[in-house]
Amino acid sequence: MSVTGCHSRAQARRTFLANSARGLLRAGVFGSAWSALWRTGSIAAAYPDELVSIEEYTGGKLAPGHTIMADNVALVQDLLDPVRHHQIAHEGRRLRLAPTTTDLFKLNPPEYLEASLRHRGQARFDAGGNVVTRDGQPWIGGNPFPEPTTALEVFAAHTLSWGRHDAALYVSREYDLDVDGTVLYQYASGWAEMSTVARASLDPHPYLPDMTDTLRLQSVFFVEPGDIQGTAYLNIWPYDQSRFPELYGYLPAFKRVRRFPTNQRFEPLNPGSELYLSDAWAAGDPFLTWGNYRVVGRGPFLGAVSGGWNARHPDWEHATHGGPQHNRFWDTTVELVPEVIVIDAEPTGYPRAPVSRKRVWFDARTLLPLAMTSYDRRGQPFRFFDGAYSVYEDGEARVMDGRHPYWSWSTVHACNVQTGRMTRIEQVRALPGGEHMRVNDPSILERYLTTAAIQRLGR
Repeated sequence: MSVTGCHSRAQARRTFLANSARGLLRAGVFGSAWSALWRTGSIAAAYPDELVSIEEYTGGKLAPGHTIMADNVALVQDLLDPVRHHQIAHEGRRLRLAPTTTDLFKLNPPEYLEASLRHRGQARFDAGGNVVTRDGQPWIGGNPFPEPTTALEVFAAHTLSWGRHDAALYVSREYDLDVDGTVLYQYASGWAEMSTVARASLDPHPYLPDMTDTLRLQSVFFVEPGDIQGTAYLNIWPYDQSRFPELYGYLPAFKRVRRFPTNQRFEPLNPGSELYLSDAWAAGDPFLTWGNYRVVGRGPFLGAVSGGWNARHPDWEHATHGGPQHNRFWDTTVELVPEVIVIDAEPTGYPRAPVSRKRVWFDARTLLPLAMTSYDRRGQPFRFFDGAYSVYEDGEARVMDGRHPYWSWSTVHACNVQTGRMTRIEQVRALPGGEHMRVNDPSILERYLTTAAIQRLGR
């Protein structure tokens, strides 16, 4: 590289750091990651070599295929949130390293990204703070703010489409452990969600008829263990993000659907779980019921954005390690994410919330949440979760989403850092009784996302 080239790259890095200090959110050192994608199909041109190569970053001390553990975690301490650093240094957690993914179409569903590119520049906030098109209609699909300029835009874009699919049924297994590694509870459940607006794949799009005042339908139901089998809940999210979702539940003991209050969002749905309704996708509440959004940091990060699917297991189950019984953490693959946006937010719509704020690490390229820490009312770290994502493709093995390999989350850790209790959740292929993963299947609506559906699931 020429001296002039070195100088320009150094100047770009200084500009990047200066913009970070001022809270500016242009994702990419040498220009927008989205503009690079538009020009070349890759985001690599937006970042210097040391932000897309763990070898460059560590001066050759770490490389893809290596494992981060207690004896070398100091090399990457600046690339980790404090909780994961502690878990590696003191609890036996390990992270496998993979090469940095530079193809954005491996980090989100292609239809979502194509809609984001197609609709760039068409989003704004209305007088009530909701995301609308330039002519005031509900959002029409993809990321409304792929090049965000504020912390609120990051959260708004993610809240509008958690899983990036128009519809999905994730079936999962949950394990709730005490600090000694004893599994206290196990659950098998299904989580269904469907966008009623901003639809990029399913017909009709971009809206379901007569449902433009609704953002999404979302349900969860349980098939194991026996004492909770048949329990199901349905959330109906208004498009107006200052309003709480309507929450309906079917409890087998009562044999009827009941309506529940929905502002009590800081408690688990089931005993033993460390994942609250508010935690879903790090944005489980309407974004206007939180406030004081602010950027508190930017920079590279180790994130589990690829390689999380276990194609070798017939039901996609994952191995574990760490802790007293070697079952505390999922085996996880991470890579150097060139840039994250770290955002703090406060629960302004919840006067009795047990948390005072949350901090979320978002991948600046996709605005996916990679980790979240919540803080108690004294300002002390309270609960933490980190997720892993993947294209479900490994050599010749693949799960298809129409024309493309399926992209989704694969595993989640949710722990109470004050008590040491841990919840592990993994997406699996199928549940006892036959429920299985579905994506962009229009039948999800009638099968899982009505009050009649949750009553039927409970029988």
